[in-house]
Amino acid sequence: MKIIILTISLISLLLVDEFSSQKESKTAKAAEKMQEFVIGISKYARSIDSNFVIIPQNGPELAFDKLNTNGNFRSDYLNAVDGIAVEDLFFDDKLKTDKYRLQILRKLQTKRQVMVSDFITDSTAVEPVKLLCSKEGFLLYPRLSNNEHYREIPEVVPHENANDIIKLSDAKNYLYLINPVNIRTKRAYLKAISETNFDMVTIDLFFNGEPLTPADLEKLKKKANGGKRLIISYVNIGAAENWRYYWKKNWTLNDPSWIKKKYVGYEDEFYVQFWHDDWKKIIYGNQDSYVKKIVDAGFDGAFLDNVEAYYFLYNK
Repeated sequence: MKIIILTISLISLLLVDEFSSQKESKTAKAAEKMQEFVIGISKYARSIDSNFVIIPQNGPELAFDKLNTNGNFRSDYLNAVDGIAVEDLFFDDKLKTDKYRLQILRKLQTKRQVMVSDFITDSTAVEPVKLLCSKEGFLLYPRLSNNEHYREIPEVVPHENANDIIKLSDAKNYLYLINPVNIRTKRAYLKAISETNFDMVTIDLFFNGEPLTPADLEKLKKKANGGKRLIISYVNIGAAENWRYYWKKNWTLNDPSWIKKKYVGYEDEFYVQFWHDDWKKIIYGNQDSYVKKIVDAGFDGAFLDNVEAYYFLYNK
């Protein structure tokens, strides 16, 4: 009996090891495909506008060859991006620094601008987070308890200035506003942003389902104090959103086959096999693609969300 139990236990361990190995292999391959995806988006956008800004959010390890954060940078990926954005670095439920990601970002800070968006629910932690970010040279967008989902325009602009912001490295602060649910009209929306002095503004391409126009963007490209600023469009490249213009009514999980996994916490979003040709055509490379719409509207760049989808496709 003991021999049988030991044999079964050994088989179980071998199966677990094999499963883990397969999962790691799939994750590594998906990471490489995400690197290539971001590079492809950048090349396409910059073929139209050579100054187009690319900022991937989260997944900072993608800037390294084979995800080895103690090894060499992946130069073609770094050349494809202007900044690296992350969420919840210094505050995640409490004031506690994610030391693993911080070490990665310190290496990247010498190469590209690092941007941090922390959801700070404890008001006493706001100033400590600001100090931590300032010490590292990172740009901070602090979201307070009423602004978890990027709905509000903060009253205070950190390091406010009247400088012309021509490239991302010129920026001293930024606004991240992609769910302005409390603003009812486009006119009010554009007015509210135009009256701020943020150096860079990340917003959605659409307002109430309609894409912004070049005329709309011209109203935003100057700060209230007269300085120029960058206007960046949010785009989700790792997950499909079922309210977007590209979503078809008959689509569901696994149909099309590249819609692969529910996005926990966001019931209207689904992780996709982002390397699939159908998804790539939705995002970039043709006249009807998402990135082309962003360029045509007059945005200065794109904020690429969910690049870490490479990991969550195969892991919790």
